Amino acid sequence: MPNSSSISEFLLLPLADMRQLQLLHFWLLLGIYLAALLGNGLISTAVACDQRLHTPMYFFLLNLALLDLGCISTTLPKAMASALWDTRAISYAGCAAQLFFLFFFLSAEFSFLTIMSYDRYTAICKPLHYGTLMDSRACATMAAAAWGTGLLISLLHTASTFSLPLCQGNVVNQFFCEVPQILKLSCSASYLREVVLLFFGSSLVFGCFVFIVVSYVQIFKTVLRMPSEQGRHKAFSTCLPHLAVVSFFLSTVFYAYLKPPSISFPSMDLMVALLYSVVPPTLNPVIYSMRNREIKHALRKVLQCTIFQLP
Repeated sequence: MPNSSSISEFLLLPLADMRQLQLLHFWLLLGIYLAALLGNGLISTAVACDQRLHTPMYFFLLNLALLDLGCISTTLPKAMASALWDTRAISYAGCAAQLFFLFFFLSAEFSFLTIMSYDRYTAICKPLHYGTLMDSRACATMAAAAWGTGLLISLLHTASTFSLPLCQGNVVNQFFCEVPQILKLSCSASYLREVVLLFFGSSLVFGCFVFIVVSYVQIFKTVLRMPSEQGRHKAFSTCLPHLAVVSFFLSTVFYAYLKPPSISFPSMDLMVALLYSVVPPTLNPVIYSMRNREIKHALRKVLQCTIFQLP
């Protein structure tokens, strides 16, 4: 059996065995990737260029869009290259880098989702104190904490996972380097440290989820007391998609990382991995911003300026 010191590369799970299906998956993933780049890129451009969008809510949306770009760029380009060139290999360093950046972007993204729920709670339930509680310094501090949390968690998990002795081969049963799949390659009982770390991190994530749910319960109580039906509709249209995204994101991540190793269905594992690593970065621009009048107006303004400046 090979050990970790002798492994120079890992073999990832192919999305299909037939060449025609591999090419089909390449074009499908390319379309998804371009859609995610376009949606998140437009949001980033609109928020950065329009002064009216320089508010806490859109500042956090900008960070979320940047994280979505990073998250989907961590997994899909390699999957597309593997499908196009019919190769499964990824270097040891490349696998470690992929795991590091995926944890970094996912952890920071969930931190921002938590912050965004607090922002909505403050805006709706404490509107008179919103300017004080969410001033520029507070927003910058929360954003730095979210990015720092992602960095710390990714460093801990990457160091813990790749310090394990690997003696079960080098075949990763996933289309990218995922912690649960790499743990299956480790020697018996040597992965308990990483499992404990995963459960500790999951408890923190669950605590954030409880905070989000409590925030939205308070928001909905306040919204139902609003006399204006238009105000209630606007609040619900802003908050319900956010809660749906958080619930979907968390349920798929918990299934992928906390299910017992004995419960393993490759097709289900592949589907869940696509759901938490590819679907949110692609749909977040639509759910959060493309239905937003301010974002649409800012995008039209940016596009008009760009067209008029062309020679």
